[in-house]
Amino acid sequence: MSELLRATPGELADLVRPVLSDEGDPSEADAVRAFALGAWTGVVEPGDAVGGVVRSVLGPAVGLRAVLEAAVGRDEPRPGLLAGRLLDAGATRDDVARLDLARALTRWRPRLETPVIVRSFRTATAVGSRLLVPGARGWPSALDDLGEHAPVALWARGASSVPPPSASVAIVGSRAASAYGEQVSADLAGGVVDRGLAIVSGAAYGVDGAAHRAALAASATTMAVMAGGVDHLYPAGHDTLLHRIVDTGVMISESPCGGKPSRWRFLQRNRLIAALTAATVVVEAGGRSGSLNTAAHAQSLGRPVGAVPGPVTSPSSVGCHALIRSGLAECVTSADDVAALAGVAPDLVAASYQGRRLDPETMRVLDALSTTATRETDELAVASGLSLETVRDVLAELDLSGAARRHGSGWRRVRGRRDG
Repeated sequence: MSELLRATPGELADLVRPVLSDEGDPSEADAVRAFALGAWTGVVEPGDAVGGVVRSVLGPAVGLRAVLEAAVGRDEPRPGLLAGRLLDAGATRDDVARLDLARALTRWRPRLETPVIVRSFRTATAVGSRLLVPGARGWPSALDDLGEHAPVALWARGASSVPPPSASVAIVGSRAASAYGEQVSADLAGGVVDRGLAIVSGAAYGVDGAAHRAALAASATTMAVMAGGVDHLYPAGHDTLLHRIVDTGVMISESPCGGKPSRWRFLQRNRLIAALTAATVVVEAGGRSGSLNTAAHAQSLGRPVGAVPGPVTSPSSVGCHALIRSGLAECVTSADDVAALAGVAPDLVAASYQGRRLDPETMRVLDALSTTATRETDELAVASGLSLETVRDVLAELDLSGAARRHGSGWRRVRGRRDG
């Protein structure tokens, strides 16, 4: 019999408490529920419908125990035992008959071994990963829009919490991006974070990496949605980039530590990128690019989609042109376009100076300011190439207009307000 079946609630709670995202000391019942949800992330693949039914009918903890009793400790799984538990809990015979429990138990069985599950929790503790579960603090409620396709739980690693989906934008595109694609990705990301939005992407080569790097360069929040466990920094060539994201932003995955990336998981994680952002922008995409899958998820959720046009001779822009031509995406050519897709009002700087021509000194100070990082006056003087006296005069005017605000001993540019 599995050691998990002999474990007491207190022992399970002790195993999960080090990785819980909630502050304070959760009750034993809440901790056991969190343990079960964390275990389920390793037992089933994303989107496993049978696992979803078992959890919804029996609950995460009781469902996990029922599966363990039916799948381990014998030569063959016992689907009849699990079916009986589901029927006793109120499931109809027709519903149970459609589940093919025998097949489900067979595919789950290798992952139900106690060492596999325990190892994932201990590895999560070792790398500083946090477990986010539905209904608890830190859980992004926007994922509830996925309905039955919502993840069981999320594993997060990094200095930041998951940024608010309403203030996040997904920038995705080809791994084999052209120089044009990487440049546009970086320019859009840099302009978007200057408007107070976080950047979400998949940490892949090409467009994804360029977007993450631009956000990091601006000292802004960026989140990488991974196809494998957050203990596995993939791709290997982005090891440095991912460590920087962990240091200042956040990585998330619905796979537990120890989970390896796979083509299926890459496609599945795309729905999370779409759900966790206010808008999705495709910078470059071939005719069969995975980023088109992200765009399709965004459309199904009612989230706006933008696409960047490229050279008509470029295979990397075929997918973007198809999105624009079909009316499934808006044409995006600037950070202002992206911000508008995400529902962000025009920059307060533009609103404050509407109808006025900005003098060169004001423009240079504005360019040197950031919405996310506090800049000292002497830093602004160096960045703008102006004297300290001129910078102080410009900052005073920007302060009066509401375009900049003092933060401690430094200054920040004021973020754009959201509609409504």
